[in-house]
Amino acid sequence: MLRATLLVFVLVFSAASYAEGFDYSYLDLSYGNLEFDDIDVDGDGFGLAGSYAINPDIHVFAGYQGADLGFGVDVTSFSAGIGYNTELSPTVDAVARLSYEYAEVDGSGFGSADDNGFGLEVGLRFAASDLVEISAGIEHVDYGDGGDETGFNLGAFYSFTDAFDLGLSGSWSDDTSRYALTGRIYFGQ
Repeated sequence: MLRATLLVFVLVFSAASYAEGFDYSYLDLSYGNLEFDDIDVDGDGFGLAGSYAINPDIHVFAGYQGADLGFGVDVTSFSAGIGYNTELSPTVDAVARLSYEYAEVDGSGFGSADDNGFGLEVGLRFAASDLVEISAGIEHVDYGDGGDETGFNLGAFYSFTDAFDLGLSGSWSDDTSRYALTGRIYFGQ
């Protein structure tokens, strides 16, 4: 965690030129791997997420992820919320998000279980160059009776065109690790 924190500070203070700013209106399609650390189970699946800028500082977002863990068990999660973003420098934006979270585990042998709660995330988007964006953040989800999770995320996108990026990301929390390959289509600027 210390390395991730140091990386964020290095990125903030070593910014390259980025004249256009960040776009908060996009659609993501991802393929990823989900690992449950305590029970040594993993699976893969697809995700769909999007964000829409209401004005230059406020955006709404939603996302869906599904994963097949094998042996007849599927995990589904959904989130939706509102975010605030502000420019710290021409190459760095700070982002804060508040969300509603829903998660369900469905197993053919034991039925299903679900829970919902609220999430909070704070992070940075950094334009390392005109073609590369790096993001990092800390996130907390509270499922009420189902417990809570705190973790961090790190990702990088490469811009192939003004409207299409491809990226790799990871997130690590108390109980899970996620890795994803994501295609992003921008429709805002």
